[in-house]
Amino acid sequence: MSSALPRVEALREELRRHEHLYYVLDRPELSDADYDRLFRELQALEAAHPELVTPDSPTMRVGGKPREGVATAAHSSPMLSLDNALNQGELREFDRRVRELLKDDSYAYVAELKLDGLSLAARYEHGEFVRAITRGDGLTGEDVTENARTIRTLPLRVTSPYASFEVRGEVILTRRAFEQINLERERDGLPLYVNPRNSAAGSLRLLDPAVTAKRRLEFLPYFLLVDGQPVFASHAASLEAMQAMGFKVNPLRQLCADVDALWEFFTSWEDRRDALPYEIDGVVAKVDSVAQQSLLGWTAKAPRWAIALKYQARAAETVVEDIGVQVGRTGALTPVAFLRPVAVGGVTVSRATLHNEDEITRLGLEIGDTVIVERSGDVIPKVVRVEQQAADRRPFRMPTACPVCGEPVVRAEGEVAARCVNSSCPARLKESLLHFARRSVMDLDGVGEALVDQLVERKYVQSLADFYTLTEEQLLTLERMGEKSARKVLGNIRNSKQKPLPRLLNGLGIPFVGERTAQILAETFGSVTALAEAEEETLQQAEEVGPKVAKSIYTFFRVPRNQELVQRLHDAGLTWTHTVKVRERAPLAGLTFVLTGTLPTLSREQAKEMIEAAGGKVTSSVSKKTNYIVAGEEAGSKLEKARALGLKILAQDDLERLLRGEETNQ
Repeated sequence: MSSALPRVEALREELRRHEHLYYVLDRPELSDADYDRLFRELQALEAAHPELVTPDSPTMRVGGKPREGVATAAHSSPMLSLDNALNQGELREFDRRVRELLKDDSYAYVAELKLDGLSLAARYEHGEFVRAITRGDGLTGEDVTENARTIRTLPLRVTSPYASFEVRGEVILTRRAFEQINLERERDGLPLYVNPRNSAAGSLRLLDPAVTAKRRLEFLPYFLLVDGQPVFASHAASLEAMQAMGFKVNPLRQLCADVDALWEFFTSWEDRRDALPYEIDGVVAKVDSVAQQSLLGWTAKAPRWAIALKYQARAAETVVEDIGVQVGRTGALTPVAFLRPVAVGGVTVSRATLHNEDEITRLGLEIGDTVIVERSGDVIPKVVRVEQQAADRRPFRMPTACPVCGEPVVRAEGEVAARCVNSSCPARLKESLLHFARRSVMDLDGVGEALVDQLVERKYVQSLADFYTLTEEQLLTLERMGEKSARKVLGNIRNSKQKPLPRLLNGLGIPFVGERTAQILAETFGSVTALAEAEEETLQQAEEVGPKVAKSIYTFFRVPRNQELVQRLHDAGLTWTHTVKVRERAPLAGLTFVLTGTLPTLSREQAKEMIEAAGGKVTSSVSKKTNYIVAGEEAGSKLEKARALGLKILAQDDLERLLRGEETNQ
């Protein structure tokens, strides 16, 4: 036995304790630096003694291999959805049915906040976490084990009296984590997530666990099962048991003696929910007694002993006083509605993004109109409809010249965003420099907004490459910059030359190329030179790179100004190559799909994510290049065109067979 084993075990136990204190109890005892020191010590010992590595080690939360395609697994018992009650009358009708079925026996409810996230089942064997499965269709779900390992509030090891058990709960994103993700997506020129739930679902189903780990997901359980069945006599006791085992059970719950107490709990949180660090969209009520739950039973879709009380959408009426545009890092012009200030869900709203010209057209919106603004589970306010057209309304026109630099604005065919073509536009430049300097990109510590403003105003930095020509003399002319700070900034800039290629590709500001895509491009092409020389068809052979992304990359490297930038970065000595990764062929690699109609159990977004995760591409238009069209109910003109072209048409079952690598009936 290795002499390092006692220290390794002691470090693991210590790190687990501090993880629980920090992520579950919110009572940290160690500074981040001290925690990192212990973590690095454990990493070093495990690297020196790989035979001591175990799946439940704190170091195993990040580092699993990226998934290839979609694997599914069956649930131990069905994960059903809940029926909804939208008002007090519907809640009392639910309570009446419970009372009648229980023949007037006394009963109580457990009320829990309805977290707006993604349902997950986590399985444990001999106290060790072994598998995580999404709800899926309720009978089978997607195996997301490696991604779930990265969730700090999901213990990798617990003390339990059961040889095997399962906890079911909700994976969520806090408001703060959600806002950070959308900030990063905006900087990368990517569409913003609509709400934390969509973002949590997308994060958990990413192919690369290392990317999931950066999303700061949380897991809060609400069921404890052994062999698919409850093990305690009451639901309240089950929640207490999970909390004692070390899970982060939401403490904001209440045992309610009757429906009146339940309604009081529900209404008490309606006005307070904006103060919570996460989104809720209602309250879940469950009959507490497990024996009574069994008596009440289930319908085909939901239990008769539980119901979701949903809050009404938070909306308000206001006037669009003007529409302006913001210029992002990739040059995208985003229309913004300037609103007459109005309170929505406890927050004063004076602006709302309108996303693009197509969205304004869809709404039928013009300046001066009265609109409904909503924050129904969304952190970002949105205009949902025009309530009244103004007599003196004025149409919005996307400017043909950039409002910041005056250079032309173009909208490429097939894109929804109009863009400023000037890569040196001050608005684009400052955002680009800040993105390049971020810790997760080139890590230019000390280069923040105030410094970038001065560097651009003094014209010391007019492109990313100018970071590498800065001198100490230049920095010392800036406000609040002493010799020590100047040397620190220059040292960090020098160190950034050693950052791996994916970080550089992410930092270049290529539209639609963020952290994940940059990693894939580096692993596929191996160098900036090979990437820059690739044709559009070659680029599309990379995983997750569709026609739009390929065109963006191809165009970027053929703009003379960008070619000059790339050459200057090469001459400055930045990392230019990367190890090419040999990937197994995914089941849908090289295939193009179009989705139309309503699928039985999948949203279009879910189907799109599953196809892309398995190596396929999803486009919006049907053409001779389309391999398959996936059609649900009420499929329209796309299905007719597919039939006219003789394309293969799939139902959801056929798609699922393809995802499993099986033959279809088509």
